[in-house]
Amino acid sequence: MRVVLGVSGGIAAYKACSLLRLLTEAGHEVTVVPTRAALEFVGAPTWAALSGRPVAAGVWDRVHEVPHVRLGQQADLVVVAPATADLLARAAHGLADDLLTSTLLTARCPVLVAPAMHTEMWTHPATAANVGLLRSRGVHVLEPASGRLTGADTGPGRLPDPEEIFSAAMALVDGRPGTPQQDLAGLQVVVTAGGTREPLDPVRYLGNRSSGKQGYALADVAAARGAVVHLVSAPTELPVPHGVEVERVESALEMQEAVWRAAAGADVVVMAAAVADFRPARYTETKIKKRHGPGDEEASPTVPLVRNPDILAGLVQERGAAPRPVVVGFAAETGDADGDLIHHARAKLARKGCDLLVANEVGPGVTFGQDESTVHLLRPGTDEPRRVGPADKRVTATAVWDAVLEVLQAR
Repeated sequence: MRVVLGVSGGIAAYKACSLLRLLTEAGHEVTVVPTRAALEFVGAPTWAALSGRPVAAGVWDRVHEVPHVRLGQQADLVVVAPATADLLARAAHGLADDLLTSTLLTARCPVLVAPAMHTEMWTHPATAANVGLLRSRGVHVLEPASGRLTGADTGPGRLPDPEEIFSAAMALVDGRPGTPQQDLAGLQVVVTAGGTREPLDPVRYLGNRSSGKQGYALADVAAARGAVVHLVSAPTELPVPHGVEVERVESALEMQEAVWRAAAGADVVVMAAAVADFRPARYTETKIKKRHGPGDEEASPTVPLVRNPDILAGLVQERGAAPRPVVVGFAAETGDADGDLIHHARAKLARKGCDLLVANEVGPGVTFGQDESTVHLLRPGTDEPRRVGPADKRVTATAVWDAVLEVLQAR
């Protein structure tokens, strides 16, 4: 297989040497196309020695072979690793100011891009828009890893391991499980995430331990698979996934209003947010003070609570007999004296009437705030739930969307 390995000018260019070795050892004919900036990090002799082929460094090299057209036309696969913010921007806007971007314009084979940059650049709206545009054109853009970046910085933006990029590249051309798909293309989906905050006074609120990681993973995976995603997010510090429209709310009442509005034209609504069951009956306009008089040491205010609306059940009731939107609920469950997790999850599924219920195993150090979770997927009329995990929350998100597709296909 003829592979073009594009390398743009980031410090992670040295990792592309390992990726090149993996590709050549698998028997592929690899032509390395570095940008001028990439050659500042790793020189052409290194690429030539590792690939066993001349390095295509510029449009003026070997002009008689017309490399700026020929490389893309003849390639069976193009991989760009690392892809800097600059490279993503130029590719998204169809620029052809060097050999690599010219190759991307002429390639009609699968294209895999592995971004690497500082977190602020990755989460910038301009980069998000460029990634969304590339994905809409069929380019497969991997999510960067989180971890140590250049210097002391840490966060999302790290180049995925060469083995991960190699595996994704091979899946792209040989049809193995894991091939990036656009099987949610054309679907309008709403995802909720995070834990709501119910204000008590200007300083305090009632909240929960939800980090929002699962909801954001669901939104991210859906966008990568082609869906148009509207994310309704309670407070969280997570970066907005690429290609996702976000609407920020705080309380359960605000979330209800946003979800009902967005659900009106949606094909799927996934209620992954941890919505507070109760809120203070009265909001105090000024901070509630501690009393400091004689005998007040043990005194504390009483805070009456009222129930919040059940957004999930309300969506199902409003939909009625209509086939859409498909409604997915989440339940943070533990076993107790009355039954195990599955028993309580089945009861909630029947009570809510949703099309799919994702039951999270929770407990000290489990699920909330963690990068991994264990869930059980339950559908009405099925005997056995499907267990997923312990697994990364993107793996869980993928399983949930697979189950949603099964529901849609059954209708």
